[in-house]
Amino acid sequence: MSQPTVLAPRSWAEPAKHYLAVLENSWYQHLTLFQDIVAHRTTDFWTANGARYLNVPITTGSISSPMGRGSDSTPVKVELEGVSTYLADSMQFMLEFGCRLSPGGAYYLMPSFRGEQADQTHLCQFFHSEAEIAGGLDDVIRVVEDYLRHLAAGLLEHGRQAVLDVAGGVEHLEELAGSAALPRVAFEEAVARLRHDPAFVREMGPQCRTLTRAGERELMEQFGGYVWVTHMDHLSVPFYQAFDPDDPTKALSADLLFGIGETVGSGERHANAAELERALDLHEVSADEYHWYMTMKDRHPLRTSGFGLGVERFLLWVMKHDDIRDLALLLRFNGQQILP
Repeated sequence: MSQPTVLAPRSWAEPAKHYLAVLENSWYQHLTLFQDIVAHRTTDFWTANGARYLNVPITTGSISSPMGRGSDSTPVKVELEGVSTYLADSMQFMLEFGCRLSPGGAYYLMPSFRGEQADQTHLCQFFHSEAEIAGGLDDVIRVVEDYLRHLAAGLLEHGRQAVLDVAGGVEHLEELAGSAALPRVAFEEAVARLRHDPAFVREMGPQCRTLTRAGERELMEQFGGYVWVTHMDHLSVPFYQAFDPDDPTKALSADLLFGIGETVGSGERHANAAELERALDLHEVSADEYHWYMTMKDRHPLRTSGFGLGVERFLLWVMKHDDIRDLALLLRFNGQQILP
């Protein structure tokens, strides 16, 4: 490892002048290269795996991400021509829809909008690399690992010097590109490993617990930098995650922790309308905006699993950086009008 030669200008702290720093600082030239590599390698990967790209809208009446009691995300509500709607927090539902059209799976790279304020680990608007495939949780975990290896190999092939410039080394990419299956730990075992410490495990209510950032870091340390946390409390995840048939209080879900913490979220979906309706009741979510979703699962039942990779969080790990606000080419902070 050597010292990085290209450093983040921290220009997000002066939003009005940020665009000039983007034009004048090589940090952002490197960032655009990495974004381009991720986009091309994503298309290469899914084309080779038989999945199809979906063009989907960015507005929705069926929000997904904020629907778990353990979620720290809020939706962005807007009004268009007098009609209330939401900017997409995720279009994962559309990918499930797409799996009914494309047996090999469906994917996209698109922006996501969140209502919380930006901080060191969150952006108000960020890019999601999301996909849905036919199959179960184990299938999607294997696909995610293959995809990450493909991205790491692409960055080594096409952006090695740029990574050296900003990160001071490429060993982390070489390790991931050549990795075997990544370690997994069930949520209950993770809680035991963390000694039920409230600094590491946050409890929102009975059978509704999540890991804190400190808990994620502790687990990553225990497992050497990468670990899947699987089978979370169902009440702590969005309602659309399938129930674990061996323990319905758990979900067939998995978060991959590396870099800043949770960087990939994945899970198996309810295969039919009856299970979905059961989950909506459990999570106390009104079915009004999800009748179409239940009808799709009733008329076209299909076992699918999917994931979302936060592109900026992944690149934060690539660049060995510690503040995600330095990974926005053009800033968008909620409650502020920032040009351009």
